[in-house]
Amino acid sequence: MHADHRPAMPFRVFVLIATTLLLAALLLAACAGHQWVSPQAIWQAVTGDGSMQSRLLTQWRLPRVVAAALVGALLGLSGAIFQGVFRNPLAEPYLLGASGGAALGATIALLVPLGLPAAWLLPCLAFLGAWGATLLVLGIARVAGAMDAAGMLLAGVAIAAVLGALRSFLMLALSDETVSLQVVMSWVLGGIQTPQWQGIGVLVLIAIVSLLMARSIATGLDLLGLGPVAAQSFGLNVNRFVAWAVMVGSLIVAAAVAYGGLVAFVGLAAPHMARWAVGASHRLVLPAAALVGATVVTVADAIARSVLPPAEIPLGLITAIAGGPFFIVLLARRLRQ
Repeated sequence: MHADHRPAMPFRVFVLIATTLLLAALLLAACAGHQWVSPQAIWQAVTGDGSMQSRLLTQWRLPRVVAAALVGALLGLSGAIFQGVFRNPLAEPYLLGASGGAALGATIALLVPLGLPAAWLLPCLAFLGAWGATLLVLGIARVAGAMDAAGMLLAGVAIAAVLGALRSFLMLALSDETVSLQVVMSWVLGGIQTPQWQGIGVLVLIAIVSLLMARSIATGLDLLGLGPVAAQSFGLNVNRFVAWAVMVGSLIVAAAVAYGGLVAFVGLAAPHMARWAVGASHRLVLPAAALVGATVVTVADAIARSVLPPAEIPLGLITAIAGGPFFIVLLARRLRQ
């Protein structure tokens, strides 16, 4: 597989360092924005001093900061799953059409007047879109007799292209003076939604369930890394496991897309950084990738909110600018090998 066999950092040391960096990133992101505030102001807001600034921070900025960290954790987690399933270090969560399906569902929620609250409609349709796209990919691969990783990968790329075209058509056909195309575009380009604290609670629950589901397939991912034949000899039903692991990864991607739009390259980079630090065991890589992803998206969102005030740069552009060179370096290393 793509394991790095250099001595890995002890996991406890990594967790200590990564948690410290994440807390620093959260503090930086809480202070950053159109108007920078001091850490003391953040503390006053958390302790509830009742001022207007504190209410704005607790109702708008702090929920967004927490949401950014959770979206990043979901992206890192899903990236580690997809790279493990496909035994390919260049795999990204946006393979298999999962994110394309989620984006199509969210676009329908934003553009089609269905008479339901957008706060609930968008996540639900994003989930349905991701699951539907993944089921479609699995169905096409099964009908074609190509249930291996390569066959599913090709089917996913094709479905993702079709879903992207459908999303663009809907954006052109349904946006009008009442529904701004800019609103949809800003979401498609990536941008953390700012939920209420109840929504943060739901996102925390999703993240915990996602981590537990990911940990449940960690051993299977390690076996799959030995190759399909070896994994089968250890008693792993490879086709069934791959299909289930892909569904788990797609569900996690759907949650990330519902709350953060299309954010590229985090799911590619975070698992690599995690493996460099803790080794190749997925029992360690999965939570490590979640920690790295949380830190990366928290910092990227802080940059997006604060670099060009009062405008806001789409989060997906920030991660693409940073992640593009990372992908090129990985690709060059892969080709040399």
